[in-house]
Amino acid sequence: MDLAEPSERDITSIVLRDWGRVGPAAEPVPFTVYDDTGEPVKPIHRYLRDFVARGNSAGSVRSYAYTLLRWWRFLMAVDVPWDRATSTETKDLVLWLQHTEKPVAKRRKASASTAGTVNPVTRKEHQSDQYKPRTVRHSNAVLRAFYEFWIEEGQGPLRNPVPRDRRGARPNAHHNPLEPYRPEGRLRYNPKVPKRKPRSMPDDAWLDLFKAMNSHRDRALLALAISTAARASELLGVRACDVDWGDQLIRVRRKGSAAEQWLPASPDAFVWLRLYLTEIHRLRPEQPLWWTLRRRRGEDRPRRVPLTYDALRAVLRRANELLGANWSMHDLRHTCALRMARDENLSLRDVQTLLGHAHLTTTQIYLEDDQDAVIKRVQQHHAEQQQRAAAPPPVAVLGPGYDTDDMSVLFGEGLAQ
Repeated sequence: MDLAEPSERDITSIVLRDWGRVGPAAEPVPFTVYDDTGEPVKPIHRYLRDFVARGNSAGSVRSYAYTLLRWWRFLMAVDVPWDRATSTETKDLVLWLQHTEKPVAKRRKASASTAGTVNPVTRKEHQSDQYKPRTVRHSNAVLRAFYEFWIEEGQGPLRNPVPRDRRGARPNAHHNPLEPYRPEGRLRYNPKVPKRKPRSMPDDAWLDLFKAMNSHRDRALLALAISTAARASELLGVRACDVDWGDQLIRVRRKGSAAEQWLPASPDAFVWLRLYLTEIHRLRPEQPLWWTLRRRRGEDRPRRVPLTYDALRAVLRRANELLGANWSMHDLRHTCALRMARDENLSLRDVQTLLGHAHLTTTQIYLEDDQDAVIKRVQQHHAEQQQRAAAPPPVAVLGPGYDTDDMSVLFGEGLAQ
C-alpha cells in the first residue's frame, strides 16, 4: 500500500514579521516577552518565572526570552498554535535557521563588508550574518526545556516537539569514566558543531592592543584579564572589597556556579589598577570596581555609572578599528591559559583551578599545540630546507695516504684539489 507523502513547507518563503519584543519585567523576572499590545506572553512569562526560581542569571533569562520570541514569530508565520507544535515545526525551524540570515540593524555599514570574512591580522573569522550551529543547538535546548515545563504542568502538546534521538545501542554503554554522563540520547535535529581550538595572542599583537587603550582603567582591565584568565563578566563583577593588595589577588564570582574564587594577578596589573583608582573618588567596599562616565539626555554633566559589558565591548571595538583586528576579551583568557599550560612549574590541575573548569577534560584542550606556534615551526623548517638546497655541496678533503697525482688522473684536475 502506497502511503501519501505529507506536504512539505517551502522554507525559503517563510518570513517572520516584526511581532513582539523582549524587555525588562517586574521582579522577580528580569526579562520577558511582550506582544504587540504590550502585555506579557503568558506561557513564556510563566516559564521564565520558573526558570528564575531555579537559580538562573538575568543574562540567561534574556537569552531564553529572545529564543522563545523567535519561536513565537515562526509559529505565527506557519500558522501553528504554540500548544499544537510538533517535531515537524522543530525540523522546519532548524532548516529555516540554516538557510536564512540574521536580522541586522539598518545602520550597520562597516561590519557589513567584513561579515563572514577572515581578519588578516588575527586570522579569526568575523561574525557572519548566518546562524551558527551553536545557535541552532541552543534554540533546540531552550524549546525542549520550555515544553518539558508545560508537559509537566499538564498543558501544551502531549509530546515534546523537540524529540531526542534514541536510536542505536544502549545509552552510555561505552561511557568513559573520565567524562561526565550525558543525557540519554541527543536532540534529533542538533547540527554538528566544529571543534574550536584555543589560540593564543602573539606577544607583539598583545602589545599593540595594550597600547591602543586610552585610559588606565582599560589598561588595568586588560592586564588583569591576561594574567588571571578571568572572563569579562567575572572581571566586571569585581567590587572594591574584592581586591587584596597585599597578596595581589582579586576575587571573582564564577560564571554559572557563582562560586567565589581568589585569583593571583601580575604585579603590572596592580600597578595599572592603582593608577586607575587614583583618578576616581574613594570607593566604598560594596561598590563596583569599574566605572565610566555617561551623560543622559537632559543632563549638563556626565556622571559615573558602573561599567557594563556593552561598554567594554565598545572599548575593544574602538581599539580593533585602530588596529584593523577583531580581538575579544575571550582571546585574552585563551592566551593566559595557554601560557600557563606550557609552564613546567604549573600542573594541569593548577590550570584547571585557575580557569574554573568543572572537569579536567575541558582544560586538556589547552595541552594541544597552538596553531600559530605550529605554523611558525613549519615555516622555519621550510626555510632551513631552502637554505640547504641553495648551499653548494662541500668539497672533499683528501686525507693522509692519498697521492694527489693519482687522484688527478682518476677524477680530473679540478676535483682532486
